[in-house]
Amino acid sequence: MGILDHLSPGARKKLFPEPPRPDPQGKNNYLLIILDSCRYDTFLEAQPTNLMKLGTVEKRYSYASWTAPSHFNFMMGLMPHDSPTQVFASDYYKREYLNYNRRLGCEGMEFGKLVPALFLPTHLRKELGYFTHARVSLPVINPATVLNRDFDSYELMDKHNDMAAMVETLEFSEDRPSFYLLNVGETHYPYATPDEDPGEWPRIHGVHGVFRYLDDASRKGGGEDTPGVRFFNQTKLDQLRARQIRAVQYLDREVFPRLLDRVPKNTFVTVTSDHGELFGEDGYFGHGPIQHPKVLEVPFLEAQVR
Repeated sequence: MGILDHLSPGARKKLFPEPPRPDPQGKNNYLLIILDSCRYDTFLEAQPTNLMKLGTVEKRYSYASWTAPSHFNFMMGLMPHDSPTQVFASDYYKREYLNYNRRLGCEGMEFGKLVPALFLPTHLRKELGYFTHARVSLPVINPATVLNRDFDSYELMDKHNDMAAMVETLEFSEDRPSFYLLNVGETHYPYATPDEDPGEWPRIHGVHGVFRYLDDASRKGGGEDTPGVRFFNQTKLDQLRARQIRAVQYLDREVFPRLLDRVPKNTFVTVTSDHGELFGEDGYFGHGPIQHPKVLEVPFLEAQVR
């Protein structure tokens, strides 16, 4: 191991400073908002009137069934797909990358521009002159993970279910546009809004134990699984699905109006999900090691903020 391998990131930056950031090549700020675990039909049933003002809700399909690999796809610039027939994958990818010209308000954006890094924040920061930021709710994509690359700031929020706190951190420059990745946790198990007492969160045997350390608040509410509770209690699973619907309604009513008031007019917003969720269909709950249509179906809508 050489002496350079022992240097801290700060020391490396001092010894090997980055070249000056290029002049901005895009006109738009860009917000990519991921409603973690929110499946397509849940989103529609919530009837989020403020969100739907952004445009038509599409049914799309995630490339992965759980958070980490799905977010890596997002950072490669790949949005959930529409499962096209009679098309080569490479042709579909090329077509999809062209949409970034509209999102960013730039020209010349294409698949080849992201090679070899194939990492959207790298291209935005080093080639298009963007500020790059991430605010994440789920610890599985915390700042120590591989996703934290070429971001000016990357923050795991204090609470896993408080998008409103994310909104308060958003800042925009008049000199150059910003990109924000927002991973929103209210729609993830236990589908809790920030005003709820963690002691009242539902406890599912074999599931809640995995997530009992989502944040300090959940520790205060207990968190050990209840002994003897059967995993598949359909009544409880139906209640959990109702909680996810309620979480979407809360975000639509309380948080998105604040966000849209805060962002400048030269901002493009994409709202989607990293994957869906199973609530007892065919014997499944949750997401991850599951192959089922409902775990891949996600909402997708986007628009320029006017």
